[in-house]
Amino acid sequence: MYSMTICENLLIILLVSTSQRLRSPMYFFLGHLALSDIVLVTSIVPKMLDVIIRGGSTISYVGCLAQFYLFGGTVSAECFLLTAMSYDRYLAICRPLHYISAMSVKLKYSLIISSWLLGFMLVLISLLLVCGLQFCGSNVIHYFFCDYAPLLELSCSDTTVIDIEMILLCFPIILLPFSCITVSYMYIIITILKIPSVTGRQKTFSTCSSHLAVVSLYYGSLIIMYLFPNMGNVKKILSLFYTVVTPLLNPMIYSLSNRDIKQAFRKLSSKMLAVL
Repeated sequence: MYSMTICENLLIILLVSTSQRLRSPMYFFLGHLALSDIVLVTSIVPKMLDVIIRGGSTISYVGCLAQFYLFGGTVSAECFLLTAMSYDRYLAICRPLHYISAMSVKLKYSLIISSWLLGFMLVLISLLLVCGLQFCGSNVIHYFFCDYAPLLELSCSDTTVIDIEMILLCFPIILLPFSCITVSYMYIIITILKIPSVTGRQKTFSTCSSHLAVVSLYYGSLIIMYLFPNMGNVKKILSLFYTVVTPLLNPMIYSLSNRDIKQAFRKLSSKMLAVL
């Protein structure tokens, strides 16, 4: 699954970078979403496989914090990237005549840079809070990576204030982007329903159906994970889902229903076969 995830997302990045058909902002955002999925699974899965193969493994304190920061930064950045993609779909469907001028090159790059910077800057606050904890008891993490809750369980410090601060951080990282995506799709659905022909409605909805599917999978597991933390083993399953399964499914969801990506892949395959 890890190998497939890396290959699929690298293929998406390659297609977006080389194909003239995939020059629209939607595919530009998709390339960065693929990059975030690569960083996410690479920060988690290799160490997890080591734990599974050895029946347990060790990680240094600095390595654990680095894994926590990379994981949190990419998850947060992906939340903002999905929000930027929903805004792009809103402009394309609800304001088609103004789309080219509204989604300018400057705005496109601003959304991408803001997504990455905000993601890693907000998680830096979490990292500093965790660095301030005292660890004087057990050093065994009963989890498959260094997440926030398992680290707090090992701390012998009072974590009440940190828990409150972490809940507050969920608002700009999870709830605010999710609210923006929800509002965007409310306008999109209203606009689609106004289209008189059934064929027109289906064609318009197909341009955002893959993004909606990815958002549902990703945010569904995230919201349950971090807003309802006392879930026991269910939490581990959900963590495994959005750190391993979702990055594997994202390229499939986008490519299987997208004619431009399939044609770009055929063209790239033809060129490679011609060279061979």
